[in-house]
Amino acid sequence: MKGFINVIKPAGTSSAFCVSVIKRITGSPCGHLGTLDPMAAGVLPIGVGKASRLFSYTLDKEKEYVAEFRFGFNTDTLDVTGKLTEQSGIIPNESEIKAVLSEFIGDISQIPPKYSAKSVNGKRGYALARAGVDFSLPPKTVRVSEFSFLGRVGEDAFKFRIRCGGGTYIRALARDLGKALNTFAVMSALDRVKSGIFNYGNGVYLDRIKNLTAAELEKYLIPADEAVNYDKLVLTDYQATRLLNGVYENYGFKDGVFRVYNGKEFWGVGTVTGGVLKMNTYVR
Repeated sequence: MKGFINVIKPAGTSSAFCVSVIKRITGSPCGHLGTLDPMAAGVLPIGVGKASRLFSYTLDKEKEYVAEFRFGFNTDTLDVTGKLTEQSGIIPNESEIKAVLSEFIGDISQIPPKYSAKSVNGKRGYALARAGVDFSLPPKTVRVSEFSFLGRVGEDAFKFRIRCGGGTYIRALARDLGKALNTFAVMSALDRVKSGIFNYGNGVYLDRIKNLTAAELEKYLIPADEAVNYDKLVLTDYQATRLLNGVYENYGFKDGVFRVYNGKEFWGVGTVTGGVLKMNTYVR
């Protein structure tokens, strides 16, 4: 089996557990394309078999979230699962929040949360934070294309829609939004509704598939080539054979990155330079 299962992860379940379910059913190596915190819900694309090799070609795909932030206090994890560290009691109103959201649109600088998978001298940030080690993470540039106000959902809680590039931490957006409003804010709920081509429309809930057989699961399999949106390059049998034998010839292909096919079979992603194709990764 080769392709993607777009699992709709429930809140309270780890991404690793979802991967283990698909791996158990398929008996194939599996990996997810961008983790979700245990408290978060939503789309979790899982690569089955060699489709997992396409991971690096999906990292920059736009993601869309519906997030809930609570204001007036801070925690060590920047969400409601952490330990309380600071309180202000200041709850902004709708107009105050809307007035600053534009500051977070575009390419912005963001310091990742300490409780994250960021590597610090070979160790994960969350492991160091749990051990009480004091450290800092450098800021990084992330892209946010939408940060819109959806409404008030509690005395101190508000809901937002966020569309952003890969590597954006929604918890860090909550922290920075609170700071811009002279208070604190933490993430209290998160739903990833889209990640590249993956959305609720082509997803399947974990509870629906966790007891299926491999044959039953296969009907939810999304073809591997649908996860990447490069132009298609179709080889002749002669060209494909020469490529497999390590012979790189100029066939006059235009330069660029392509989804490469031998007839109808998707082989993977390749790069053409000076008319010569070389494969970046095979999924055949």
